[in-house]
Amino acid sequence: MSSETKKTSNSGGAGRGGGGHGKKESILELAKFVDSQVRVKCLGGRELRGALRGYDELVNLVLDDCEEFIRDKDDPEKITNQTRKLGLVVIRGTQVSLVSPEEGTEEIANPFLGGGEEEEEEEGS
Repeated sequence: MSSETKKTSNSGGAGRGGGGHGKKESILELAKFVDSQVRVKCLGGRELRGALRGYDELVNLVLDDCEEFIRDKDDPEKITNQTRKLGLVVIRGTQVSLVSPEEGTEEIANPFLGGGEEEEEEEGS
């Protein structure tokens, strides 16, 4: 093996699968949400709300006083305001798709719904 080949095979190292030089920093800053209310969306459509008590590098979450939002019977994609209490839960990181703080967030109108017909009419004029 030439010295040139050795140089290219050893370059990098800090990226994915790079041999574990030092501790990898998580891109998620969940530490600032510990002991505060968070909303978690899971794969499959479940939505949960509770106090974040802990997490790990695999994004396994521990929620206390957790509630699950019930889905609409007529439209399973739609979430209602009805909840059921679950208590203390552990959510596997492989199921987590979104974690957001409950405080300081508000729902906004979807800009991609409802306004499409008006724009088409204007273009046709």
